[in-house]
Amino acid sequence: MTDRPITGTGSHDDETGGTARGGATPAGASRRGFLRAAGAVGLGTVAVAAAGAGEAAAAPADPSADSSGGEGGRAAGTTPPVRTGTGLDRLPHPLVIGHRGASGYRPEHTLGSYELALQLGADVIEQDLVPTKDGQLVVRHENNIAETTDVADHPEFAARRTTKTIDGQSLTGWFTEDFTLAELRTLRAKERLPQQRQRNTLYDGRWPIPTFREVVDFAEKRSRTLGRDVWLYVETKHPSYFRSIGLPLEERLATELRRAGLAGRRGRAILQSFEPSSLQRLAALVENPRVQLLGDAASRPYDFVLAGDTRKVADLVTPTGLQWIASFAHGIGPTTQLIAPVDATGKLQPPTTLVPDAHRAGLVLHPYTVRNENGFLPVDHRRGTDPAAYGDALSWSKYLYELGVDGFFTDQSDTAVLARADFWASHGVH
Repeated sequence: MTDRPITGTGSHDDETGGTARGGATPAGASRRGFLRAAGAVGLGTVAVAAAGAGEAAAAPADPSADSSGGEGGRAAGTTPPVRTGTGLDRLPHPLVIGHRGASGYRPEHTLGSYELALQLGADVIEQDLVPTKDGQLVVRHENNIAETTDVADHPEFAARRTTKTIDGQSLTGWFTEDFTLAELRTLRAKERLPQQRQRNTLYDGRWPIPTFREVVDFAEKRSRTLGRDVWLYVETKHPSYFRSIGLPLEERLATELRRAGLAGRRGRAILQSFEPSSLQRLAALVENPRVQLLGDAASRPYDFVLAGDTRKVADLVTPTGLQWIASFAHGIGPTTQLIAPVDATGKLQPPTTLVPDAHRAGLVLHPYTVRNENGFLPVDHRRGTDPAAYGDALSWSKYLYELGVDGFFTDQSDTAVLARADFWASHGVH
């Protein structure tokens, strides 16, 4: 997922074009549709319907999925957010997803970041998976670990610095697939955005790179101590690239999910990828809910590039494209600008029709990424001119909730939890 600040490009409206925008949909209309189709419950209890899921989600709810046993459970007459049995109906709605943990406060993808995200109220914590040379799954946002570890300070690994082409981009650094797990364990994590998040550098060197198995075991222990299920949101990173070098991700991930009892519709793991073919492979291996990530409107999934498929994201967010996604996935993870675009100055424009269009296709929407800092906020929600200072992320979060999103990825879970409480209260949900 991108970390590019919201600055406006001058071409963003053209990228979404007539495909995603259609006609502007008033926020109130989306909100009313959401309220008709959904209820909301407190943190850690059973969730309810998504906005306007409509015909594609019309199957009756599975009563066995409601484990609350009381008034905190699913509202009468509502339907789960996607096809019955995916497990997503067991989660709060809208969902607070800890993006790489609490990466606004701690170095990302560390047990410290995950721990804090849960303390701050995240329902789900996210992992990006890349493999080691010996085929182990570790958690890093990218296989290039130059910016997220202290590898540059290890002279024994100086010769491993190299340049590779990953998904068509030339990158220089150190790559996980060139290290064994034992070698990676000698490294320590550090803050990836020290200019924007200088305070996070206090924790540089405190935590190692976790394996996916270690995160799974951590989540299991925290589920017991918190008294609620801790869900994982797992992304396969650069899956075509890793398959091309003999380190395919999907089979390894499925094996780990089965080992931990997280595979299938009763598991506690949502699977995501920018490459549709990766989700299609996962669909043949495990029955976990799947979410298709979507980048900028003008971009193409890299497996499309390899296959000669000329469709762009702009084509995938049309009603036809969304119906195609719904054939193998249960939701989409779009950039916020595919829902709430900005102009060249970073100022919000009328929302697109993506939220109601996706809901009509039976898909949930978990956009990315909501952050507190001005540099990542639309101009309308900034305070002052310092890009690293906090803007009005509460109002930005509530705006997205009002548009009907089913949750979002956030670097600061506490902000999203507070905004969600305000959203529920403003609509009389207790």
